[in-house]
Amino acid sequence: MSETDNGVDPRTSPSDPRSDPPSDPAPGSSVSLRPTRRGVLAAGAGAGAAALLGAPAPASAATATGPATPPDLAPYASYWFPDSLPKGAPGPGIVWRSLRQWTPESDPDLAHNTATVPLAPRFTPVPPHPGARAGQARIAALVSFGPTARNPSQGSPTADYYALTHWAYIDELVFWGGSSGEGIVLAPNAPVVDAAHRNGVRVLGNVFLPPAPYGGDLQWTRDLVRRDSLGRFPIAEKLVLVARTYGFDGWFVNAETEGGDSELATRMREFLRALRAAGEPHGLRITWYDAMNSTGRVGWQGALNELNQEFFEDRRGPVADTMFVDFRWTARTLADSGALADRLGRSRHELWAAVDTESNGWNSAVAWDAIIPRDRDHVVSYGFYRPEWTRNHLTDRSPGAFHRADDRFWTGESLDPSRPAPEGAWRAPATAVADRSTVTALPFACAFNTGHGERWYEAGEVTSDTPWNHLGLQDRLPGRRWVVDTAGERPAVTLDFARAWRGGSSLLVSGPLTAPAAVGLHSTRLPLTRSTVLELVHATESGTVAVEVGVATGEPATPGGPVPYTWLKARNPGSGQGWRTVRIGLSALAGKTAYGLAVRITGRGKGAVVWRLGALSVRDDTRQPRPGAPSALTVDASARQDGRASLRLSWRRAAGETGRIRHYEVSRILPDGTRRFLGGTCGTALYLPAVERAGRERAAAFEVRAVDELYAVSGAARTTLDWS
Repeated sequence: MSETDNGVDPRTSPSDPRSDPPSDPAPGSSVSLRPTRRGVLAAGAGAGAAALLGAPAPASAATATGPATPPDLAPYASYWFPDSLPKGAPGPGIVWRSLRQWTPESDPDLAHNTATVPLAPRFTPVPPHPGARAGQARIAALVSFGPTARNPSQGSPTADYYALTHWAYIDELVFWGGSSGEGIVLAPNAPVVDAAHRNGVRVLGNVFLPPAPYGGDLQWTRDLVRRDSLGRFPIAEKLVLVARTYGFDGWFVNAETEGGDSELATRMREFLRALRAAGEPHGLRITWYDAMNSTGRVGWQGALNELNQEFFEDRRGPVADTMFVDFRWTARTLADSGALADRLGRSRHELWAAVDTESNGWNSAVAWDAIIPRDRDHVVSYGFYRPEWTRNHLTDRSPGAFHRADDRFWTGESLDPSRPAPEGAWRAPATAVADRSTVTALPFACAFNTGHGERWYEAGEVTSDTPWNHLGLQDRLPGRRWVVDTAGERPAVTLDFARAWRGGSSLLVSGPLTAPAAVGLHSTRLPLTRSTVLELVHATESGTVAVEVGVATGEPATPGGPVPYTWLKARNPGSGQGWRTVRIGLSALAGKTAYGLAVRITGRGKGAVVWRLGALSVRDDTRQPRPGAPSALTVDASARQDGRASLRLSWRRAAGETGRIRHYEVSRILPDGTRRFLGGTCGTALYLPAVERAGRERAAAFEVRAVDELYAVSGAARTTLDWS
């Protein structure tokens, strides 16, 4: 990326607990910089993540005269060098590893880093506005969810997290990171992959060969593309093995280390071809970053052209699946790039034009007409660099504040993709790119859980008052935020964290209802039968409302056209703040397909209304057994000190239950019989950073339960940890 982006962000200092951990410009350096486009890559992260987790600091941080520090059992996202390691010693909390020597069998964190949710197929519904195009530009996102080193594998006890939910507009997500001081090959952690896959989005790991001023060493490039005695590329084979073992979808390859020649460039192209050939049978993909060119030198083109096209397509065919075009693009270079892709027989929408949002978010100056003009076909696709600005720029990083900012970024100032606000400098994705959905089969349920929260709720009751994040627990949320149809004043619609039915959040509709307000929810392709039922869990906290459920049995005739909902009355929940469950039979629609779901709220009275939707489900009303209980819950490792323990748990899934299980939930059983939620995961292992001894109990008791797609809970497997 740009050689000049190494400034310090004055908004937060490295000691601010809300900021990302500090970074070091070179191995062993003690200089700390606030991460920026360059800084986050050139840096070695410090021990800030340990404080975030509430976990012990690394053993190396203990003083010679102080008390012994328990071992750090926390699993972290994996990172490596291709083979050769830097000179000197790694910084605190950093472990240098060789990818060439990695094997699944030797990976101590494998169970914690393995994604288990398969990539869901998705479809494109008729867009809610004519400006949103289907079949043209797509969107990639390069996101840094945390530091390279000590990036938690399975979430952490804080709600301050980039809980991305606007998957409907994204085709490919790159798990951004890597640095010369830590490692330059970075694998995504499981929660990100599981959430993305649930929404049909591919996730790529990152191979970053940094510029020499930021610690880059050309030897790492040579290690990456080295052949063995049989002419094979061992690191290419290892990259495929990592992606298949961890369960993600390919690699973003970014070669920015200067000093190469045409021979090295040829070797790089052959490496990419071998990587693609080895990964293609398994559905893996490669995105090439516009940096190294055919001379072997680094020269960012801002285009697909004769100097770099051989890394995208050569005489033998495709080399990379997509290409990320550097920020130096212009309207002319993008137009020429699209034309060249056409001549090569490739889709011009396999080119991602870089859009830098790291520093200014929706205030960024972008020549949008060069990428996604309103008056003609889209020129190419585009890729957001660091859209997590929506979190990072905030002073108030509460979940609600974050989602308000994130909705504005993706939807626009109107917060309604069917009625975009008058356009200023920002062209929100929802106004240009059609949304997608994966809701295609029964049963389907959504509790409007965003994957982070300030508490954890089950059946409307708080079972943990500890803040948390884990994207793997996120629901498939409505893709359109928020389509509201009303002849009166538009109420506010938002994801809210003050109260939930299950997880950490719910859907809140508030404000005066001067006319009925219909809120669009999910775009679907659900087959309806005589036994299909729809359930709502909702609560009226202020005012009195009548509630109806909309089931669309067709699509709009044109983009932005009216949705043909059939409206079905729900039982009036009355007044008061208690949760009410309403079941509505859909037998009258048997044999049809549900293309969309909505709710319509009518106020009764003149006052403002506060109405909350806690859960929505559609299923066949036939008797279903509970999911099978897991077994063999085991404490694999523990570290105890002063009445507190960190530990690793693992268990076995019930035979034949792979497809039915949505995730697992781990709880603590206190001496008085109270069950306290500790965490969840889609896999079969979980790290617990801080379990407190309850009074003088002799042993801490734990249980794990399986949860299916309708949130039905299995029986429990149990184990204990002796405090003695």
